[in-house]
Amino acid sequence: MFPKIKDYFGGYTPSGPVEYIVAGLGNPGKEYENTRHNAGYLAVDYISAKRGFRVDKLKFKSLCGDTMIAGKRVLFLKPTTFMNLSGEAVRDAMQFYKIPIERVIILYDDISLEPGHLRIRRKGSDGGHNGIKNIIYLTGKDTFPRIKMGVGAKPHPQYDLADWVLSKFSAEERKALESTFGHANDAVELIVDGKIDQAMNQFNS
Repeated sequence: MFPKIKDYFGGYTPSGPVEYIVAGLGNPGKEYENTRHNAGYLAVDYISAKRGFRVDKLKFKSLCGDTMIAGKRVLFLKPTTFMNLSGEAVRDAMQFYKIPIERVIILYDDISLEPGHLRIRRKGSDGGHNGIKNIIYLTGKDTFPRIKMGVGAKPHPQYDLADWVLSKFSAEERKALESTFGHANDAVELIVDGKIDQAMNQFNS
């Protein structure tokens, strides 16, 4: 479902100071691959393949890589701390590059949206998501833009939430996710370019 990574980095090397951080949340390890809770990881994989850069350097308790978007150098992170400690990776990268929280974009799963849908917010509460909760706790702020990607609601109320978010997508859901990740890629570019209102108007479902 993902584009093939280009053989070279679009003809340029990222230069200048890092101005934005994009973190896709998830859990490391083969047992968590392609699970609902790893939608953030999957989105970063899609974006990096689409834009022709790799997210494979170990730094800031993350796999990371950078590229140029809308004329700005953007650092992408896949925190390897496990979901509940995602804020450690985000905080460390922010402090190193002196990036304000308003220029940190978080990509993550949302069970209130169906696969194929996403919702962009300029700021807000954690909404019960443990990764977001830890980022807010460790940075002391909730004023970061976020792109919430639908992974579907529990099939019935008695279904254990942890079991649901750690379950894998069906083939049909994976197909719907491809459009979600494509929209997330475009939304990241608009947000980095200072056009978050346009991104919300265009992609919020």
